[in-house]
Amino acid sequence: MVLALIRFLLDTFLIVVICKYVLVKYLRKLAEVLNLKAKTVGNIAGIATSIPELLTVSFSAFTGYIQTGLYNILSSNTINLILYSISILAHKNGKLIRQNRGLQIEILLAMITILIPIVMLVGKVETSFVLVPFLLLLYGIIRVIDQKAHKKYLEQEETELLEEIQQEEKKVQQTEQKKGWLYGGIIVVVMVILFFIGNHLSDVLEELAGKFHLPEFLLGALLGFATSIPELMTFFEAQSFHQEEDEKLGVVEATNNLLASNILCLCIIQSIGIVIFTIVKH
Repeated sequence: MVLALIRFLLDTFLIVVICKYVLVKYLRKLAEVLNLKAKTVGNIAGIATSIPELLTVSFSAFTGYIQTGLYNILSSNTINLILYSISILAHKNGKLIRQNRGLQIEILLAMITILIPIVMLVGKVETSFVLVPFLLLLYGIIRVIDQKAHKKYLEQEETELLEEIQQEEKKVQQTEQKKGWLYGGIIVVVMVILFFIGNHLSDVLEELAGKFHLPEFLLGALLGFATSIPELMTFFEAQSFHQEEDEKLGVVEATNNLLASNILCLCIIQSIGIVIFTIVKH
């Protein structure tokens, strides 16, 4: 068991290092080159940092541990919200949340992604294939609400702030644009590496479950902790990066990272897990 725990910690450490020193760095560089809005950067970061959850939930479902996958999503989404809140408090950006209805709506939507897995577990319907269309529909509804809230409360101000910043950095951006393909390629390579680490992490947890009979809720919680580390890095990095220019852009980026990651985990990744579990079971 000690060896398995060491391997678990090693995989977790690798995820931290890769996300902190490679993924976050080149996501930022690519965003600068493409002149992306803070919301778009947050969405991309949310997708990229959800790769570990996709891997662990998929492999858990394949090996029959479907509850482990849902506990993973529940704990990951909960930990994401906690880490996001810590990053907001650490950068003293709470006032921006209180002053903006759009950010409040996005945080409320992120909270919903925590409540739904709890309902699924209490109702013992986590393996029901009927949930797949419901979750996909929910994804679309949340996305529509998010887009409308952002457009009403945030879009114009965000565009104006970015235009001011981009005018100052125009010359630098022109020289960096040629590197966009390189940055994109590096991000793809990082995702592939995270795939193999996630695969190995899943094997380790399966070993802990099979040999040492650890309960699925504990395995899911451990997975949730490990797979939330990339979000922690991007939450802090987003606000640190924009602190000197305009701190609101950092909060917008971090909030959209939170929401994108949470709804992707609940609606898309859990749906994939249910489909895999259903196919393997039959």
